[in-house]
Amino acid sequence: MAENSRHDEDRLNTPGRRSSISWPRRLRLNEDWFGRLAEWIARRMGSPGFLMGMTVFVTAWIAFNVVGIFGWQWDPYPFILLNLAFSTQASYSAPLILLAQNRQEDRDRLSLNEDRRVAAQSRADMDFLAREIAALRSSMGELSTRDFVRGELRDQLRELLTDLESDDPRAADEISPGQGDPA
Repeated sequence: MAENSRHDEDRLNTPGRRSSISWPRRLRLNEDWFGRLAEWIARRMGSPGFLMGMTVFVTAWIAFNVVGIFGWQWDPYPFILLNLAFSTQASYSAPLILLAQNRQEDRDRLSLNEDRRVAAQSRADMDFLAREIAALRSSMGELSTRDFVRGELRDQLRELLTDLESDDPRAADEISPGQGDPA
């Protein structure tokens, strides 16, 4: 019966057990560390210093191999080893640059979402404050202002003084003793 189950596992239409490869803990890469390394490499490869360094390196390589300075001539004219080095560099640099760009796009997307959230909160705060100011303005229309009250008091005092000066007995009765002089 063990042979039948083994035979069934070998068939293409029967799902089999997946074997998972487990890397030792020392060999596992921290994705964040690797991403930061890729960004560092991408930043350096696009710098003038890197371009100048590569120019000096290639010039020295060609000089040593064409002229044979100090008798060193390890890569003759077609410079196959130099081409292999450039191919290797290109095969690693392109994916590292793409990884760095993807990480930057992720950061930009997070930043954009945060900016949208902050803008929406600011808009809600401004709308709330506008409603509060409108409510205060409408309630201020119903309240008496200091100038209005002063004007009304001034008018009332003028009427009282006018009545007192006219010696109207009716006005004299309205002022009770102990109130003092209204002026």
